[in-house]
Amino acid sequence: MEANGTYRLFQNIYVLKLDQGLVSRVVSNTLLVEFEEDFYTQHRPSYRYDISFSFNRVCLKRAHQAIAAASDPLFKNFLFPECVSRNNIPPSAPCLYSNYELDSDSNSAVRQILSIEGQPPYLVEGPLSVEVLKNEYGDITEIIPSKTGIVVREAVLQIYQHSLKSRILICAPVNRTCDVLMGDLMDDIPESDMFRANAAFREMDGVPDDILPLCLYEGECFSCPSLEDLREYRVVFSTFVSSFRLHNEGITAGHFSHIFLVDASSAIEPETIIPLSNLANENTTVIVTGSWYDYPRWVRADIARRNGLRTSYFERLSETNTYWSFDPRFITQLSTSTEESDETFCHFP
Repeated sequence: MEANGTYRLFQNIYVLKLDQGLVSRVVSNTLLVEFEEDFYTQHRPSYRYDISFSFNRVCLKRAHQAIAAASDPLFKNFLFPECVSRNNIPPSAPCLYSNYELDSDSNSAVRQILSIEGQPPYLVEGPLSVEVLKNEYGDITEIIPSKTGIVVREAVLQIYQHSLKSRILICAPVNRTCDVLMGDLMDDIPESDMFRANAAFREMDGVPDDILPLCLYEGECFSCPSLEDLREYRVVFSTFVSSFRLHNEGITAGHFSHIFLVDASSAIEPETIIPLSNLANENTTVIVTGSWYDYPRWVRADIARRNGLRTSYFERLSETNTYWSFDPRFITQLSTSTEESDETFCHFP
């Protein structure tokens, strides 16, 4: 954002000064903007400003880069899987779940995730991974993992416990989902083994207190540790777009043995494949979760809708022959009660 202010230096002498700021928050129809210190020292309540806005194209550039990388033939089985078989690995030990209330389909989903290796992606259809609980007045009282979130949690924990060589990346469209899932694993995985990757300019006060020690920040900006330290973390959390920072620090494709694309139905496909295009190879096991009642909600351009941008990676994959038959080797559908299904349908028409 740029503000052109007219400042009076002496009587009848004025100068035009250009200040640049960042839109830090949008509250209803009010913008909160941060400027450099000299702007505040010169500002007076009587001043008026001509304001212009510019768009940060970083997220779009990362999505464009992911699309370009997707043309690699090795990437085909992530985007257009045609497999009729897949590699399975025998269980190394019995599953001792930390959550003993897993029902049959949740248990089946976890076991299938543990038994697969490499391409194509494994799909888990069910409610979005985070559930928001409210009181009778509509106030949020708690945010917890949903049935899908518990499946992700248990699968990650089992992989972590049974394979010392495993490196797991959990990505989601929004920070809240990453924070909730990470917080739920902190009782079972040492903090020294987990890292929360953030966008550089994420608001510090938006990070939960228990998650902040697992982040790295310099001043008011979040950063990444050295490549050597990054490689040591066994479980890393990031949004789809911010996962590019791991690649930018030097993490190569194939470093992560497992990549979880959580709530992939909520994001446009170019964003969802950012972690795949930069960090996956033919040996990476990819798990994709989503809901058939969900879709990317920020696609407003008619031309984008007509050309399929509102069709998520999860939805497009689930409609291909590999998954449409509901073969448990490739997809699990988590059952929900009629009430939960109706509520989900109403929320995402």
